[in-house]
Amino acid sequence: MPAITVPDLMVLPRLPEPTETMRDRPVRTVVSAPKQREGAGFEVRRPFPSVDLRTADPFILLDQMGPVAYEPHEAKGAPWHPHRGFETVTYVMDGAMVHHDSNGGGGVIAEGDTQWMTAGSGILHDELPTEQLVMTGGWFHGIQLWVNLPRTLKFAAPRYQDLRGSELTLVSSHDGGALVRLIAGSIGGFDGPGSTYTPIAYAHASISPGGQLETPWPQHFTAMAYVLSGSGTVGAERRPVHEGQLAVFGPGDAITVSADARQHNRAGDLEVLLLGGRPIQEPVVQYGPFVMNTRAEIIQAMDDYQAGRMGNIPAEHLAGRRLGE
Repeated sequence: MPAITVPDLMVLPRLPEPTETMRDRPVRTVVSAPKQREGAGFEVRRPFPSVDLRTADPFILLDQMGPVAYEPHEAKGAPWHPHRGFETVTYVMDGAMVHHDSNGGGGVIAEGDTQWMTAGSGILHDELPTEQLVMTGGWFHGIQLWVNLPRTLKFAAPRYQDLRGSELTLVSSHDGGALVRLIAGSIGGFDGPGSTYTPIAYAHASISPGGQLETPWPQHFTAMAYVLSGSGTVGAERRPVHEGQLAVFGPGDAITVSADARQHNRAGDLEVLLLGGRPIQEPVVQYGPFVMNTRAEIIQAMDDYQAGRMGNIPAEHLAGRRLGE
């Protein structure tokens, strides 16, 4: 899991240590992510929405793709499909993906990069493994997060943010035992580069074996920690967690995540996503790739898609041609 790292954590700015007056958020629940097939048949782990965690306002969905070592011609993606009413955030830690959209845009995101797509009023796009990954195989590991948009922004103009790994804000824990990559929002006074409509905080932390990450967390935000790889504990009560589990924290001012002394994984560290945001607290009606407030708006989205009002697949991609061919 290369993502983005530095040879010496001690040169990075440090997150502040939570003060004695800050209340450590208790662990409300731990959810194990079930596995399922998506797109053209690739496997994902999805902690929410699930039977154990149906809502995670302001988020709609979290999918972990991999880590997986693909054989040649085994890698699959998500062919052309529509979206409306929310944002997709795709973060790649291993391998690379190529994407195209109905506005003629496209690009490649590789290790440490993030693609932030505001679907808003509607767009068509695809997400595919690169030709090299398809032909030769190799490691792939990525995350896709769906961030809801409030009613007033459901029809915002579609846009992309392609965040290179080199643009992420890198900080260490106050004791130097964890590397934190800030993708969006503010944690402990440090800001990530992602521009968000819905106020959120989103980061990827690597915690050294036996290490601990304690950090202030916005009091008015929800707070969750998803284990990408490795094992450890969450909260001051040190509740055990391992790969594929999501910890949901209760109210408070700070969160704590600790790594077990031995990590039996490829990375060697406890790899965790930290995420949370300000709840939108509006009705949510989801039908596949559409996330709206009412059933009537879902029906309208389907009509608009079928009528081509969300765009059309560019002619050069109708035969399945990929970027760079």
